[in-house]
Amino acid sequence: MSTQRVHAFLDERDLAPRLIETDADTSTVETAAAALGVLPAQIAKTLALRAGDRTLLVVACGDARIDNAKFRAQFGAKPRMLSAPEVEALTGQPVGGVSPFGHLEAVEVWLDASLRAFDVVYPAGGSRNSAVRLTPSELADVTGAGWVDVTRTAGVQA
Repeated sequence: MSTQRVHAFLDERDLAPRLIETDADTSTVETAAAALGVLPAQIAKTLALRAGDRTLLVVACGDARIDNAKFRAQFGAKPRMLSAPEVEALTGQPVGGVSPFGHLEAVEVWLDASLRAFDVVYPAGGSRNSAVRLTPSELADVTGAGWVDVTRTAGVQA
């Protein structure tokens, strides 16, 4: 059902052909990168977080980690990860397959600057075996998300 919402969202924007469904597990950065044949950093992971009273999604490169100081400076509170049941209740999508769009209800979405290091990134497509091929600019356009710098990266961005 969650992939259907993502497909409908993309179809409305003439981007449905960008949805990739695989037989392989794409629920972690490593398995998604292997299944799609891309660098782990190109996987655009969606992190569900709470910042004080706000609930938001931050989409970042696969090798990026939330930087608590940057996050606090941007959102005014320390980040707290939502539990799997909270994520599913908010988005209607399973942890490991949370897309930045196609949710059950409106949710605040932000894109981390780490994504701009690549021509193409792959956010999840609403399930643990799907992804969507988009440029960072397309991702910003379809989500209506703003850009933030709230992570640090571990490796080379290529």
